[in-house]
Amino acid sequence: MEAWVLAIILFGCLILFLATGLPVSFTLGGLGVIFGFILWGGPAGLFATITTAYGKLTEFVLVALPLFIFMAAVLQYSGLADDLYDMAHKWLAPVKGGLAMGTVVVCAVFAAMAGISTVATATMGVIALPSMRKRNYDKLIAVGCISAGGALGILIPPSIIMIVYGVQAEVSIGKLFMGGVIPGIILAVIFIIYIAIRCLRQPELGPAIPKAERPAWGEKLAALRAVALPLILIIVVLGAIYTGVCTPTEAAGIGAFGALVCTAIRRRLNWTNMKGAFAMAVRINAMVCWIMIGAVSFSRVIAVSGVGHWICEGVGGLSVSPWIILIIMQLVFFFLGMFLDPMGIIMITSPIFVPIIRMLGFSPLWFGVLFTINMEMAYITPPFGFNLFVMKGVVPPDVSMMDIYRSIIPFVGLQALCLALVMIFPQLALWLPSTMIK
Repeated sequence: MEAWVLAIILFGCLILFLATGLPVSFTLGGLGVIFGFILWGGPAGLFATITTAYGKLTEFVLVALPLFIFMAAVLQYSGLADDLYDMAHKWLAPVKGGLAMGTVVVCAVFAAMAGISTVATATMGVIALPSMRKRNYDKLIAVGCISAGGALGILIPPSIIMIVYGVQAEVSIGKLFMGGVIPGIILAVIFIIYIAIRCLRQPELGPAIPKAERPAWGEKLAALRAVALPLILIIVVLGAIYTGVCTPTEAAGIGAFGALVCTAIRRRLNWTNMKGAFAMAVRINAMVCWIMIGAVSFSRVIAVSGVGHWICEGVGGLSVSPWIILIIMQLVFFFLGMFLDPMGIIMITSPIFVPIIRMLGFSPLWFGVLFTINMEMAYITPPFGFNLFVMKGVVPPDVSMMDIYRSIIPFVGLQALCLALVMIFPQLALWLPSTMIK
């Protein structure tokens, strides 16, 4: 069968099954098994699919996945977010829009401890939103800053999305982590500047607290103790990776143990919290593993059947600038992000896009950071942005789903601005990885 005919059939079936609502893992896995059976002579194709999936899932680097997921789950129950928000409240509440800016700061710090976007979104939705509403903050800016701030969890390392991309694209996960640091900080700063300007021009959006309610300097200084444990955990985990003392997998183990220590210090290490943390970690890890099993099966079909090679040759023969192709890829990511979860998008696109990126002479490391920024937009892009549904689960009844959709419009634009900056200035993502100790 000609490669172009097989490509039409393969991707036509993929679109058809996804449109019916079939989960990404079952869609990819089912197509991989069916086409593998047809193309490679029955049982031999099934055996090849099984052994390939098993080989991928038993790679040592993937041990980092359940460890970082467990780390994030434990931190959600540790109470650190409460202390961090209390600190931000005491220092920034006297400023117009200070609570919203403080929320972004806390989300960024939490992102550096946990690699899952929804953890910060759900936690800050419970803690920060009632506080901002009580202070008469505009509901759109309050909800928007939490949804967008929570999305920083997949860009600022550690990042579960980066681990999966690194495995698929065969890129150093440690370098991917370091590549996300500067863009993550830049994006958090962009959010803060936007909130500050909006609230300076329209003080009613985020009023400062009255002078009579402002904390004394002693209270402010005492509140700074809240950042001690998070900073130690961040420095130990990321510092170990940056200096080459540990691999990302080993650092994940240290981070998981450190999260337990932080929870114990906070006197939250009890059976109820640990049961919830283990249940959350197992549930998320199982979801990721099933998606990877399906993706490996699908990727093998693309690679062995010649479809991937045919696509690369076709793109390479186009008489257009490589930058045009790169921009088209980002638009494809953005479109898919409105309907699919980022994990599924990685699995569907990486077997096709990563070889093209290498062929065009672009860095797959840089491309991975661009992809992650784009997936941040996916987390808050209607109609199926995952963070939007998390927010709906924690907001009061007077905040509708349409309010949540409206709240994130400016933040999606700011994320697109950050994406453009990293595209124009690749060293924003590549400089820090280049300085890592080998």
